[in-house]
Amino acid sequence: MSALTEPATGTAGPVGPAGEPATESAPGYRSRHTLPFRVEALRQLKRRRTLVMGAILGLLPFVLVVAFAVGGTAADNNSGEVDDHLNLMDTATASGANFAATCLFVSASFLLVVPVALFHGDTVASEASWSSLRYLLAAPVPRARLLWSKLVVALAMSAAAMVLLPLVGLAVGTVAYGWGSLKLPAGGSLAAADTAPRLALVVVFIFVSQLVTAALAFWLSTKTDAPLGAVGGAVGLTIIGNVLDAVTALGSWREFLPAHWQFAWADALQPQLEWGGMLKGTVISVTYAVVLFALAFRGFSRKDIVS
Repeated sequence: MSALTEPATGTAGPVGPAGEPATESAPGYRSRHTLPFRVEALRQLKRRRTLVMGAILGLLPFVLVVAFAVGGTAADNNSGEVDDHLNLMDTATASGANFAATCLFVSASFLLVVPVALFHGDTVASEASWSSLRYLLAAPVPRARLLWSKLVVALAMSAAAMVLLPLVGLAVGTVAYGWGSLKLPAGGSLAAADTAPRLALVVVFIFVSQLVTAALAFWLSTKTDAPLGAVGGAVGLTIIGNVLDAVTALGSWREFLPAHWQFAWADALQPQLEWGGMLKGTVISVTYAVVLFALAFRGFSRKDIVS
């Protein structure tokens, strides 16, 4: 078997005449200097799918402003009925902070799943589909180093996508509805000074809750040469999780599903901050993600790279 497809030596540096790793005999070779994060980040940022996804997330707040201008909020269409427990859609136009929270509310269950699955599911599988993966390993880039570079960049881009949406929403909402306190769904409001930390906590929890989708997509990306298969598989499994969470007959078993806790961040938008649901959701998501990431690294380290 050649050095390009040898599972054991594919993770090492240069290969000697007998097929053994020869990192000591290659002056100047440092595995940690191969495929720098900066290079990988620039490669991914310049890709069309990254630009398209950024444009979609950046345009969503403008679309919502137009929608509210045309149709009004749920509270406007309530025919005079007053609900003591307002939801985020009712208070969307109360301030720029409320509008940013609404942008997260309408996108957290699906729209933000797509960039996470895309950035992680496309990263390794796309190299295989372009037949460039084996040449990266022959550069030589150790397999673990290649996965770490791609994973860190994918996580960073996913985090940037989740930060971009509320930032644009906050700016657009402030221009459209003014800056003010955050009107809470359960009643009352938060002072403007306390708004930014609460919204930041919401974004952090959404990011953590999406780690399961990220890990699924990344694991599938190491298993297939079809990027759309990895991305679609991760999105599909995430949807299945949401469907299972809606089956009330499962009872307490639903608490072991990451989807069960995806809106636990609403506890951050209460007069008194509640941590219980977010902590449970974090533990579930991180546990699933660690297992799936470990499977991705283990499987890829033993995989024959032929494309």
